[in-house]
Amino acid sequence: MMAVLVRLRRDTGRADLIAVLVAVGLFAVAAAVGGLLYLLGRPVHASAAPLFAHWRPHVGLGTPLAVAVAVLVCWRGPALAARLPWRWLLVLSYATAVAWTLSLALIDGWRRGIAGRLTTRHEYLHEVPGVTDISAMLSAFTTRILDFQPDSWTTHVAGHPPGALLVFVWLDRVGLSGGGWAGALCILMAALTAVAVPHTVQLLGTDDAARAVLPFAALFPGAVWSGVSADGLFAGVSATGVALLAYGVTRGSALGALAGGALLGFGCYLSYGLVLMVPIALAVVFLGHRHRPAAWWALGGAALVVGAFTAAGFDWLAGYHLVIERYYQGIASRRGYGYWVWANLAILTVAAGPAAAVVLRRAAVAGWQAISSLRRRAGIIELYGGGPGYAAWLLPLAAAAAIVAADLSGYSKAEVERIWLPFTWWLMAGAALIPSTGRRTWLTAQAAVALTVNHLLLTAW
Repeated sequence: MMAVLVRLRRDTGRADLIAVLVAVGLFAVAAAVGGLLYLLGRPVHASAAPLFAHWRPHVGLGTPLAVAVAVLVCWRGPALAARLPWRWLLVLSYATAVAWTLSLALIDGWRRGIAGRLTTRHEYLHEVPGVTDISAMLSAFTTRILDFQPDSWTTHVAGHPPGALLVFVWLDRVGLSGGGWAGALCILMAALTAVAVPHTVQLLGTDDAARAVLPFAALFPGAVWSGVSADGLFAGVSATGVALLAYGVTRGSALGALAGGALLGFGCYLSYGLVLMVPIALAVVFLGHRHRPAAWWALGGAALVVGAFTAAGFDWLAGYHLVIERYYQGIASRRGYGYWVWANLAILTVAAGPAAAVVLRRAAVAGWQAISSLRRRAGIIELYGGGPGYAAWLLPLAAAAAIVAADLSGYSKAEVERIWLPFTWWLMAGAALIPSTGRRTWLTAQAAVALTVNHLLLTAW
């Protein structure tokens, strides 16, 4: 039996490597095709295709800190995650995620990497001074979505529901104005994912599975784009909503489910695309079988948010249809679907890191094993999901379903390294599927990807 298990692990290890090589190969092909199309006079409108960035090798203030965080987490992270008390681990994971995201942003410098990111003419802060009456802004929001009119919203404000702009208006109203505070808010909110994702796995799965997730969630390559972009904030809000929903359906807490539903509902008013959190939320409800009726409280929480925005005069559906029209008034009309529908997926190799390919491969096998009920050997059960539990494979597959839906929709053409942050972080929920002997290796690969990208490229967000 032991010989069979050793051979099985060797075979699956080889399959993991093949999955990663396929993902890297897809990225290389996307880069080569993007360059070729540029030479042929048919640019894909992404300077470092498929990434939306500029080639500019550089180092900065955050370089030594980012390297130090990466080394410490790769060296001690898995061991600490295995033995420290859970509450202290969550605090440490959050602090690590903040340090990691902040240090990556500071590689570009304080002004260029943090304080100036959200102050350009395309960003939210450009519109904040003009919002003197929040009620009037909400009721007239949809009238300013379309471009080529005197009072058109700037690109990012027009491309999102008013909740995103509201967050920065509220921040300004409490006296925390300017790009520095806005950037800090995005970093602090994005880091909540390093708590929410593993805690959700802990609630729905097992303690060991959740502990395996912690280092991968804290040292996530997508932190390159969550610091600083509003999409990092969106990821933190939605992940916290999912974690509260998980608490509600596992502990029978109506208040937890209500709060989770309210946050997920508010997420849909931060970004239209966050309606695609539905597969992840449904996976949580399915896994929280003990108290599924609590999910009705979550629907109630979401309904309260929808009702409040609707009463204030904002029609979500009208805004969504106008955004589609605005989307094709700009660069999206020149970005070919035929290239981006697969090049978007190539970006995941960088944004979610190579470990995502390993997790998805193993999650797919685990899902197939569960659906077909082919549980004939204890070794297969332990390797493919029986040990870490269903949460370790169902949550990543739910995130993958959201990503595929976003990709096929055609409304995510390029820039998905930041746009898909609310989904890609959940791929790390399956870190327990990676054998413990290989976790440090893949964790190191994750850190190396983020450091390489941030030092070779000047990202736009």
